[in-house]
Amino acid sequence: MSRCAPDGKIFYSSNFHGENAEGKKIRTVLHCDGNAFYASCESIAHPEYKTVPFAVCGSEEDRHGIVLAKNELAKKFGVQTGETVWKAKQKCPSLVTVRPTYGLYSDISQKMNRIFYDYTDLVEPFGLDESWLDVTGSIGLFGSGRDIAEDIRERIKRELKITVSVGVSFNKIFAKLGSDLKKPDAVSVISYDDYKNTVWGLPVEYLLFIGRSCGEKLHRVGIKTIGDLALTDRDFMSRYLGKNGLMLRDFALGRDYSPVTPMGYEPEPKSVSNGMTFRRNLVSENDISFAVNYLAGSVAERLRKHGMLCTTVAVSMRLSDLSVIIRQAPLETPTCLCRDIARSAMRLIESNRRGEEELYSITVHAEKLRRGSECDLQQSFFPSESDLRYEKLLSLETAVDRIKARYGKSAVRIASSINNGLI
Repeated sequence: MSRCAPDGKIFYSSNFHGENAEGKKIRTVLHCDGNAFYASCESIAHPEYKTVPFAVCGSEEDRHGIVLAKNELAKKFGVQTGETVWKAKQKCPSLVTVRPTYGLYSDISQKMNRIFYDYTDLVEPFGLDESWLDVTGSIGLFGSGRDIAEDIRERIKRELKITVSVGVSFNKIFAKLGSDLKKPDAVSVISYDDYKNTVWGLPVEYLLFIGRSCGEKLHRVGIKTIGDLALTDRDFMSRYLGKNGLMLRDFALGRDYSPVTPMGYEPEPKSVSNGMTFRRNLVSENDISFAVNYLAGSVAERLRKHGMLCTTVAVSMRLSDLSVIIRQAPLETPTCLCRDIARSAMRLIESNRRGEEELYSITVHAEKLRRGSECDLQQSFFPSESDLRYEKLLSLETAVDRIKARYGKSAVRIASSINNGLI
């Protein structure tokens, strides 16, 4: 059977994908990664940045002073994403720093995804600048995975004036790895037939979900390459890193069968959290109370959005010396109310804070979730005062959710947030 592409070319579809050793159909998955995305977007709006080393950075005044993206000229000076601004300027004294323009990045990200949708409806964003595409069903129309990747790469450069690197493989993990192999403006293919030669000699940290800490643990037992991980005894990995160890070993062996999930799909969460580094350390009880209520409000709103209730609240406190204290406590009754979550979090902080030590940041976690109705109360002919109070507060907070959804997040704010210098 033949199909006609938009440019008039005829491609003949055939069942050439076959199956792998586990009997799974071999897919064709792309991972498209915008090169220095924030910096590239800023260069579109400000062409003068193209001739100087510059970096997009968080606000030093608001204590988010790290490099978020840098251009190629800054990269030549050794400036790295994630390092502090002062350290970057030590390497490159002439570095120009700009604050992020998230509206611009979101607009260009949406334009990128519209291009992806010309090739498949299976598009899964991974942040503003990255997306996976499953083009298995599109090969008969547009050519091979490499053909589609090259076409996307050239279109984005021509239409959006930025560049992307594209990885092509038979699963999401290796497609992501492929997009990291050649940068910028390149296509890399990791095939099912030859992935061992391409991948197994690479450092183990190249694999998605292996960060610095996990990489150090693997190095301690002699696992330095992806091939080392793939060939490590399965029982040993289970004992050493638990389920995560088995998952990473499967990834190294090419056993990633996770689907490319279309945009807009949200899986049911296992926990909900929100954390923040504020403009200054949290010193007084009023500071901490505001921070907890601000974070708990976001957590509770997301719980209600998913129709979930939490049965446990946890807090992570980063102290002024950057050490972290994590504590949790069960709730007497499940809840999705800001008031309940904030009260539990405050009790945890008050009982575990060391004297009057300042807090650098706080994260509030809602854990051990379960699905519930809007109020999830035991039906009774004679509801208690607490039940009635819960219903009223739930009605109030749900009304606030609707106002924010219609008029924006800033339509309703905590009164104590005005001029408190924290956000």
